[in-house]
Amino acid sequence: MLTNPKWDPYFHEVCVAVSCKSPCISRKIGAILVRDNSIISTGYNGPPRGVPHCGYDRLIKDHLLQKHVPQSTSDENMRYVENTCPRRVMQIASGEGMQWCPAQHAEENAISNAARNGVSTIGCSLYMNCITPCKNCYGTLINAGITEIVIDEVTHYDKYTQFLIENSDLVIRSFK
Repeated sequence: MLTNPKWDPYFHEVCVAVSCKSPCISRKIGAILVRDNSIISTGYNGPPRGVPHCGYDRLIKDHLLQKHVPQSTSDENMRYVENTCPRRVMQIASGEGMQWCPAQHAEENAISNAARNGVSTIGCSLYMNCITPCKNCYGTLINAGITEIVIDEVTHYDKYTQFLIENSDLVIRSFK
């Protein structure tokens, strides 16, 4: 069941509020799952429960990452490492080097939180303050039974996501 676009401003504000909880240094994204104009689950981009997010805590625990960041321990360098996405510190282009990112995407976390609480996602709409989900998340949304995705802008990351969009029944639209 598709949601009423008159609810879009409200659900967009909720997505923005949820995104504020994201520990991600690079992108703050919030997602909500809605059924019958009621929120059933939320998620934001960040690492799995109990896993350190980026910054100093991750740097001291991630020995693989330590080998790839500048070795200077100056206060200025430490502030830079604490406040910069590790992929940026390693000079990796946006959207690349995802193996260095411990975060789950907001839409994945919304679905996981629903599952953790025993709530079905079949027939839900997903709202996100972002562009079109990536290929992996889009596939997960299809398999979770989501019927509609409402996002800031219908812009695709890659041709693989476009293939999924063209070959699924999932409705995708931007906020009204």
